[in-house]
Amino acid sequence: MSAVSPTPIRIEPETRPVQVLFHDAVIGSTTEAVQLFEGTRDPVIYVPREHVEMAFLHESAKRTTCPLKGEARYWSISAEGYGEEDAVWSYETPKPGSEGIAGYLAFDPRKVRVVAGQPA
Repeated sequence: MSAVSPTPIRIEPETRPVQVLFHDAVIGSTTEAVQLFEGTRDPVIYVPREHVEMAFLHESAKRTTCPLKGEARYWSISAEGYGEEDAVWSYETPKPGSEGIAGYLAFDPRKVRVVAGQPA
């Protein structure tokens, strides 16, 4: 019996402008986002860190490990009088095959709005 192959990861440029909104605050805006595709999961948009307003983010103690991507660090968001815990994550040193997301941040779509296709 052979071992089951891990779910392949594919990283592609997001061709549309992307905005990340938390209530009325624009947390990020870019034309340089990438999409990460992992098996049958919904694609995740990653935004370059330099296109994110890091003043809204506060590093969390939370860490998780993905066998394909490596260790994720998390941030909480505070803006417009609202807050969300562990709403943002990043793989600082992703594993081989996931290097295309190094230096990028992803946002939990249950906690922020990630809008592709509107002017960034």
